[in-house]
This record gives sequence, C-alpha cells and structure tokens, in this order.
Amino acid sequence: MTYQDKPAQPELSRRGFLVASAATGALSLGYGVMPTGADAASHAASISPSMFYDIHADGRIVVHIPKAEMGQHVGTALSQALAEELECDWSKIELAYVGFNPAFGLHITGGSWSVNWTFDALSRAGAAGRIALVEAAAEKLGGTAADYTVENGVISGGGKSVSYGDLVAMGIEPRAFSEDEMKALSLKGAGDRKIVGQSIPALDIPAKTNGTAKYGIDVQLDGMVYATPAEPPVRYGASVKSVDDSKAKMIKGYERYVIVNDPLGTQTGLVMAIADSYWNAKQAAEALQIDYDLGPNAAVDLAAIHAENARLIETGEATRLFLNDGDADAGLAAADKVMEAVYETGVNIHAPLEPMNCTVDISADGTYNIYAGNQFQTLVMGLVGALGVAPEKIMFHQHMLGGGFGRRLDCDYVVMACLTAKEVGKPVKMVYSREVDMQVDFTRPAATVAMKAGLKGGKIDTWHVSSASAWASARQAPAFLAPDLSGDPEKKLDGFAVNGADHWYTMPNQKVLLSMNAVAQGAMPPGHLRSVGPGWQFFAGESFIDEIAHDLGVDPLELRMSMLDGAGKNAGAGITTGGAKRLAAVLKSVADRSGYGSDLGEGRGIGLSAVTAQERASASWTACAADVTVDKATGAVKVNKLTLAMDVGTSVNPTGVKAQLTGGALWGMSIALLEDGTFENGAIQDRNFDTYTPMRMSDLPELDVELLEVNGYPTGCGEPGTTAVAPAIANAIFAASGARVRSLPITPEKVKAAM
Repeated sequence: MTYQDKPAQPELSRRGFLVASAATGALSLGYGVMPTGADAASHAASISPSMFYDIHADGRIVVHIPKAEMGQHVGTALSQALAEELECDWSKIELAYVGFNPAFGLHITGGSWSVNWTFDALSRAGAAGRIALVEAAAEKLGGTAADYTVENGVISGGGKSVSYGDLVAMGIEPRAFSEDEMKALSLKGAGDRKIVGQSIPALDIPAKTNGTAKYGIDVQLDGMVYATPAEPPVRYGASVKSVDDSKAKMIKGYERYVIVNDPLGTQTGLVMAIADSYWNAKQAAEALQIDYDLGPNAAVDLAAIHAENARLIETGEATRLFLNDGDADAGLAAADKVMEAVYETGVNIHAPLEPMNCTVDISADGTYNIYAGNQFQTLVMGLVGALGVAPEKIMFHQHMLGGGFGRRLDCDYVVMACLTAKEVGKPVKMVYSREVDMQVDFTRPAATVAMKAGLKGGKIDTWHVSSASAWASARQAPAFLAPDLSGDPEKKLDGFAVNGADHWYTMPNQKVLLSMNAVAQGAMPPGHLRSVGPGWQFFAGESFIDEIAHDLGVDPLELRMSMLDGAGKNAGAGITTGGAKRLAAVLKSVADRSGYGSDLGEGRGIGLSAVTAQERASASWTACAADVTVDKATGAVKVNKLTLAMDVGTSVNPTGVKAQLTGGALWGMSIALLEDGTFENGAIQDRNFDTYTPMRMSDLPELDVELLEVNGYPTGCGEPGTTAVAPAIANAIFAASGARVRSLPITPEKVKAAM
C-alpha cells in the first residue's frame, strides 16, 4: 500500500530559491535569505552561508542543520533528504549546526517534528541545486542542460564531465527559482531513491566516539570563571533575604556570590557561587549560608496537586473544550451502561546526563556570546532580548546536547548564565550540579485523566475525557496556546497537555475537556518531557479500552480492530491518508509477532496498545505488545519482551528510526515502572540517581522492533514509542494477575493492592 507524499507544512520561506557563486570559491544553495545581525557576524570568517547548504571548491557540501543534535542523529537524516535530490557524493557531506538564523523560521527541536517539517523543503533545495548546477555546466562546457546527467556529484555529457566542486571553482552565474518553480519541481518516487530509505551510518558518530564532538559543557574561554547555584529550598517561589559567605571564603579559588534576580521569573531563589573551577564553585555553593523567604508554595505536595486536579474535574472549573463530536452528554444519558475510571501520573524528571550549563562572554561592545546546547533557539533569542539585549547583540553558538528529552526546550540556564555574567563582568561558565539540575527541573506535569464510556449494544457509543494538569506552554510559550472549541476567543488551551485524547477509533459521540491546575503551575512548574500530553492521555485511553473490552467479554484486540475501520474523519487525509487502517496494521503486526492470545501460563500475560503520537495531523502509527510476568506474592513485575511496530510513512534512515523507537519505548518502560519522583514541602526531594531510579541495563527486556514502510510522507519517530509502552504494560499486568493499576509508576505495592 502506498500513500501520497505531501508536505507537513508550507515551505520555510516564500522568497525565491537562489544559486549564487561566492568569490571565495563556494556555491551557496538555498532559499534566497542571507543571515543577518548576530548570525551574519558569526559566519563572517566563513564562506557566505545560505539557508540550507554550501558547496565548496574542494567538493565539500556543508549542510546547515537548524535542529539540535542530542543523540538522534538528526543531521544525517536531513542530509539524506537533501543529498537524494542533489545527486551528490555522500562522502563529501559535512554538517554545520546553526546557532540562530531567522530565515529558518521557528528554531525548535521537539515534538518528533524535525524530519517531518523539513523533508520537503530540503528535497526541493537539493533538486533545484542539481538543476542549476547542470545548467551552469552546460553553459561552461557547451550544449544544453538536456545533454547532461548527474551521478555522485559529477555532471557528464557529450564526452565531457565536471564535478560539483570543480564547477564551483570555475565560477557560475546566479540562477533564481521562483516560488512557483520550486513548487513545480518533480521529486523522486520511492522506487527511484538511492539515499533516502538507506541505513547510512550517522555522520556525527566519529566525532562522538573520538572525543572531538563539542558539547556545551566542553566550552572553555580565556579568563572565564565558573558559577554554580546553591540548592534552593523549594522548587519555585523562594526569594533570598540574606547570604553569609564567610565559610565559602575559606575555600580556595572562591571569588564571590551572586544573587540572581531574574526579571523573567524563569527560576527563583538561586544564589551563584563564583570560583576558578567548577569543583571549587560547587564546594563554595554548599558552604553558603542563605536565609530564604520560602514563598507561597512551601506546603504543596504531590497529593495536593492531585487533589486539585480532582477538584477541577469534578467541578468543571476553568474547563476548555478540545473535542466535541456528536452529543456525548446525550450519549451517556442514553447508554445501556456507563463505565468510569480515573488515571494518574506522578513526578517525572528529565535528568539528562549532561546537566544544564551555559557559558556567556559579554564583549566590550555589549554583544552576548552564548555557548550552549539548546532545543529552542528562538526562545533563547526572545528571553535574552527581554533582558534588554538588542537582537543584533545576541550571538548564540549551538553545541551538541548531552541529552535533551524536552528539558533543553527551556532556557532558564541561559538566562541564569547571562545575568551572572553581567553581574560578574567576566566570561562565566554556569553549570547546574546534578542536585540542582533535578530540583529545578521543569517536570512532566502530574496529570489526572477521568474517563467515562457509554456502552450501547455491546459497543462503545460515547467517549468522555476530562483531564487536569499544569500546562507547560502556558508557562514557557503562551503563543502555543490555541483557542478551544467553545467559540470564546478568551478560552485557550494547551494542546501539548491533551493531544492523544483525539484518538483514531470510530465512536459516534466524543467529548474531551481539560483544565489547567494553577496550584501545580506555581509550585512545580511544568515542562515538556518526551511524549508530553500523549504520554498520559494514551495511558488512560488505551488502558480504559482494555477495561471496557473485559467488561464486554470481548478480546481487547478484537474491540480495537472493530473500531479502527477508517470511517469518516478516521480515514485520514494528506500525510495521514489511510488513517485508522494504518494503526490497525501496526497493531496486527505486534499481536501476530508477540504470541498474543496464546496460553502463557500462570502469572504471565500480554497487553496491547495502539497510539498515534504526537499530533493527530502528523500521526506516526505505533503499537506495542508487552509480555510481562507478575509475582502474585509480591506484586513485582518483570517485562519479558516488548514487541513494537511503527509506520512513519517513509523511514529516511531505518536504523535511526528503529533506534528512536527503541529508545522511546525503553524510556516509556522506565516511566511506567521505575521513575517515582517525590514532591513534598514545595520541593522535589530527589537529588540524584540513588533515589530517582530510571531503567538500568539489568532491566532491559527482549525487544522485537519492526517498521512498516508505506512510502508516505515522513512523520516523526522520537516520541510515539514512549507513549505506547505504559498502557501495554498495565494491560499485560491485568492479563497476568487480574490487577488493574491506574496510576504511574506501576509499583509492586500498587499491583499487590489491586489484586
């Protein structure tokens, strides 16, 4: 089955496509936008870069990567899209990570969007470049463009040939493509591709293995000092009353402290110790004696946040309408039976191995040179600008990220470093210790999802969802809030808190509501953690479908398949063409391969889930079958095997997609069973990996991962695996033991209590 390729979003620029020769011997290829301000200055010593790539006279092709590299090898996949149509020599490809260039639009790496948002634009950039190069070769060598062909970066025809690099060295005249010409370019079909769809080794691996890759924490500047904050007493809301640094002064290398008064409120209550090394700064930070006003959140704990979630759902206070198909209220009233269940999630911390860090050097002319790894450079520019720094005075130098998972979508650590450097008057390398990194994390929201289903004639007639949590976008990027369906323009919602509730099962009546928990918003500011809202919405929805199936006396697989009929809106359109039937295909794949339905013996079971994270409009079709064993005496759960299947339309780099699916699934398993953060007295109590215990190697289950290729437009692969695993495990636990656990993480105590 083949689905038509269609871009997920419009072209990145409405300007024409240009090919121009640089006097320095480089050919710049991309939409006709040259960098301005800080970014132009950052490239002043190099060949004039274009939006997408440069070709150098020595044959090198430098691809500009506007996405953050944090282990997903995004530069390789994006380069494959471009190189496929450019017909270049792959061995000549090099990567250059863009700090910030407004020509790229929104600089953000998250949401499984990177390939999905850029594949079409990069493909067309490659095709236009190839055409322009062939035309230039014909002008230099004689004949017409039709006389020449291209293979592996060499243009040949009429007994003559020239490489791309040699052509650049000759010098060529500009060639412009209009927007309409760009849209009209013919791109290769799946059967003609030679680079896209191949598991080419990631280009960044050599540098990462030989130690030459540069992460933010590797930055060294002449004359820099180190800053690290003392641990604040509460997660948010504290203020500093006084500081006694008499003990810190006894530590060699200590210089001073800085009380960070952040006018943007990205963090509160932080006091930086400044020293000549990180270790000395950390020792000094621990020696500071600080008197705090704890602020309004010192008595808040996780129980209070969940209680507020429940109150909001029960009262309907401040609800927003996300989905309203049919008449759910009438459907519930007319149902033969109404089933209800409530699901909860706990405290989940990002905790990437590279803690948050940023180095800032403010030059004599007031330019802020900022060195860090970040997932949201557009926000960096906005926040630093809000500190009063002019855009042309902000130069962001992107580095590789030692883990992101959504944590580096936030820019608090950049703001902290900027404010500290301004106060100290020297280059400052600011590093959060592991303890501080955990305590000031923007955690995944502690969510509550209340489900209702109206059953009629042995089927699900009505589906009603009401959830409450903190909203990350309301804190971090309010521009991402969207109007709800009420018609009131003042009523907005955070789609990242509710995506996934708009599933692909055919049901006549559906209603989805959500509320923002202001208590959680203030006390435990939320962030975007890998999988965001679908992480808890699919846990609730896929668990609830399993419960309903057992109540109806129907096999959970049979019930799902009966509703994945692709009727109406669930047929999909554009890049989601095929809709629910594609989800049915991956679900059938994992059921068949996992041994679902076979007799596994006492205490062992297989559970299923089928998800389409992240947004419905760019769904990636993913299913999981979890095979678990439950010790009924203790409630302990062992995951024996995870069987996974994913359809992302076209896997640009299949090995990379499988790695993302596998990594996401293991992250999901870790959240489902092992990560149990504690929030008491207004503070995250976990300080390190002794009490916050993500998955270890010994927990690794057997893995069976399959990709279903349908030759459609590429969608994302970084997050769906994370969302699929928790409900599959919960459903498997029920199959193995009869214990229905509705809160994450699923601990032995919860399993035992549910038996």
